[in-house]
Amino acid sequence: MPPYGAALGIVTDHDEDGNPVLSVPFSERMMGRPGFLHGGAMSGLMEMAAFAALRAELDRRGEQMRLKPVNIQVEFMRGGTEQTTYAMGKVTRAGRRVALVNAEAWQDDRSKPIALAQMKILLSPAG
Repeated sequence: MPPYGAALGIVTDHDEDGNPVLSVPFSERMMGRPGFLHGGAMSGLMEMAAFAALRAELDRRGEQMRLKPVNIQVEFMRGGTEQTTYAMGKVTRAGRRVALVNAEAWQDDRSKPIALAQMKILLSPAG
């Protein structure tokens, strides 16, 4: 986990069809307005989930790439409350130079996401 993710307390919870599912417990580090998750913390969790999904895909392909976010769009669906939050990314396209990844965050009910994100990520060979 990158330092930002570790600072928030984000961990890999489990793997789902080859994609890591990340989780983070509610804490004061994650709080925005009283009793609710901060939007930046939710966005950071989804960014980490998107990177984790893309890294898993690149590992399956045996490719080492540097990842540089180009664009991110976040939609907040509902307020996250004082409970564990989960997020998972899904690679929709990973070409030679650009990858597109969607991510979603949820709490107690996966069918009711609290936020969605779409990321465009530039890929460049590592080394």
